[in-house]
Amino acid sequence: MTGYWHNFDNGSTVLRVSQVLAAYNLLAIAFADNLAGTPGGITFTLDTGGLGGYTVDQFKADVAARQAAGGTVVISVGGQNGHVNVTNATEAANFAQTTYALMQEYGFDGVDIDLEHGINATYMEQALRQLRNLAGPDLVITMAPQTIDFQAPTFEYYKLALAIRDILTIVNMQYYNSGTMLGCNQQVYAQGTVDFLTALACIQLQAGLAPHQVGLGLPATPQAAGGGYQSPANVTAALDCLATATRCGSFVPSDPWGPIGGAMTWSVNWDATNGYQFANTLGAYLGTG
Repeated sequence: MTGYWHNFDNGSTVLRVSQVLAAYNLLAIAFADNLAGTPGGITFTLDTGGLGGYTVDQFKADVAARQAAGGTVVISVGGQNGHVNVTNATEAANFAQTTYALMQEYGFDGVDIDLEHGINATYMEQALRQLRNLAGPDLVITMAPQTIDFQAPTFEYYKLALAIRDILTIVNMQYYNSGTMLGCNQQVYAQGTVDFLTALACIQLQAGLAPHQVGLGLPATPQAAGGGYQSPANVTAALDCLATATRCGSFVPSDPWGPIGGAMTWSVNWDATNGYQFANTLGAYLGTG
């Protein structure tokens, strides 16, 4: 189960990495920043002031402790306000080298691609394969595309996911802040329903991603997104539907896929404001907490 951790204070709640529930066995640190003067490069600056005096040494120790307990921690690149461009070979090399440098400095297990302002599949693949060469086979690569990104095979996120599926850990689609979308059956679905999750996840599964590479991303609370919130019970229903064709809405897969990769939420901080309903429900369902 993936959760995003805020390296900022947006009024939800401030958490240290050590305070995040263990049920979130994949923690995405939000977010990396552009590295000034290095096109395609990224850096990370802990918001010590905004996080109540949380120091870099404390952060690094908490990351290491989480990993020692069996958790995974990745650095997320992008978000709503993040702009990192990887559009040529130089930028691809810079991305790989600076991401690897952050992995070495902070102990991150890998990288989450959450670029919401366009990507170039050719050069991002190049960057991620270079990073894999640097980091080795244990590198974790996650992605959080928006729903529009998988509406056609010609779209860049769609192309990237299939191009790197041999080294890809999981794609956690953001099933929120979305307009209506086409499902794999070419029917139109609206956010906020089990069908929206299942009929769109079906696109990725039919495209060739392995079931364990497909996750369902939802806001932890209604306040965490502009729209698309669903109860944790709906999320488990969608997971059951995709796995066994039970608890479905109107969309029922003719050939269910077995258990898929899990669930993601924006964010652990928002979940904390809601009594950890997402973590408690999904963690119990997925066996992570």
